[in-house]
Formats: sequence, structure tokens, C-alpha cells
Amino acid sequence: MLDILNCIEQIKKQSFTLDELYTFENKLKIKYPNNNHIKDKIRQQLQFLRDKGLIEFNGRGNYKKIEI
Repeated sequence: MLDILNCIEQIKKQSFTLDELYTFENKLKIKYPNNNHIKDKIRQQLQFLRDKGLIEFNGRGNYKKIEI
């Protein structure tokens, strides 16, 4: 989860897309070479972050950071 949060923080705008997060796939693959399902894990962690109220899902692969 922390890795995905760090990726989200590297996106310098409030709203972001799933495709923008997918650009971090290679970086995450290097960190987790045994994980062959990086995109699935990204989506899973986004759901978890959404459920925790840290991001907002706006439909069709669009997300928004929540100000805390």
C-alpha cells in the first residue's frame, strides 16, 4: 500500500487515472520481481485506499486525492 501511495504522490495533480499509475509498473516490477500481477495489485491497493478514505474513485479509471 505504501508503494502505491508513493506512486500517487509522484503524480503532481489532484486527479489521476489508472493508466497514469500503470506507468509505475516497471518500477514496481523491479521492487517485486516475483509478482507477475502488478496491475492487479495496483487496482487492489487503489480499492483499499478508497475504502480507507485516502482517495476517491470517480468512475472509469479516474481517481482524486483526498485532502487530509
